[in-house]
Amino acid sequence: MDKFRTVLNIANKQETNFCFGLLALLTAGGEQIFSSVVFQCPCNSWNFFYGLVFLLVPALALLVLGYILSKKTWKLLTGFCQRKSKLCRWKTLIASVTVFLQISTTAVVAPSSWIAVALLSGNYYECAMTGLNVTAFKEHLCGESVSQSQCQEKLYKFPCGKAVSQADRDDVLATLRAESQILGWLLIASIVVSSLLLTCVARCNSPISYLQLKFWRAYAQEENNLMESYSTKHAKELAERNLKSFFQQTSPDPIVTPSNLDWKKISSLYRFSTKDHYYSTMHQYVENHDYVGGHETDNEMKRMASIKSEGPGANNPTVLAFVDEGQMMP
Repeated sequence: MDKFRTVLNIANKQETNFCFGLLALLTAGGEQIFSSVVFQCPCNSWNFFYGLVFLLVPALALLVLGYILSKKTWKLLTGFCQRKSKLCRWKTLIASVTVFLQISTTAVVAPSSWIAVALLSGNYYECAMTGLNVTAFKEHLCGESVSQSQCQEKLYKFPCGKAVSQADRDDVLATLRAESQILGWLLIASIVVSSLLLTCVARCNSPISYLQLKFWRAYAQEENNLMESYSTKHAKELAERNLKSFFQQTSPDPIVTPSNLDWKKISSLYRFSTKDHYYSTMHQYVENHDYVGGHETDNEMKRMASIKSEGPGANNPTVLAFVDEGQMMP
């Protein structure tokens, strides 16, 4: 588990495209190992369901894992049912769906890679298609003297090479493998073209320049790393203070900890605005607070207390999707 976390941390420090490429490469390698070690077509009436399960269920598991590993997912969901918004309910719903679609663009990388590589190899597709009632193949293999059930049983055994001639088996499996590979390449092409178009549209509508975007990405990553470091350090100090007070039966030393409202403000999804010059919710929180002797002034506290979250950051440009992602682990 520690090695897996290390790999995630290394990948997270790189550019987004490199992360996508690395994730796709790891998924493709995992599919090859899975196909050669685990997959064994039963060569009976279970062919279709067995092949379909191996093709789609791991992809579904990878999709769910992609949502789980996205920090933005938990920023959106945590406290969502308790959140009170000034906006209309339908606007809040649209904003939430927009954020969910942004999360999905990252989550679908691994399952799409799995399906594409599985289709290119053809093993799962061959097994599944020989379990269907494929009339074209039965007409090619079975004569008029062969019953429907016997012909279907013959087709079931094609992936295992049992009770069929090598020539007939090669002809049918070559056709199935060609179909599978065509679907695989079409899926890969559609993913690449869609990714290029979405990236171009996002960059063309970017409200900030290329260099500022690079700076923003670097800032978001550094803030996230330091946030984890400071949180761990502060939590350790608070725990040590409480345990020391408990075991020694002494009054606890004063330690300033942010309030629930403060945590809520910096935990919300970032909402971009061209009127401000903030790079994150933390940056916005710090710039809009006045501190006197380590405490907020009364006027500032009243002003900030009146500011409530208006739901997800629906007005974030797509090019700034990385702002709320942080590291892959929540």
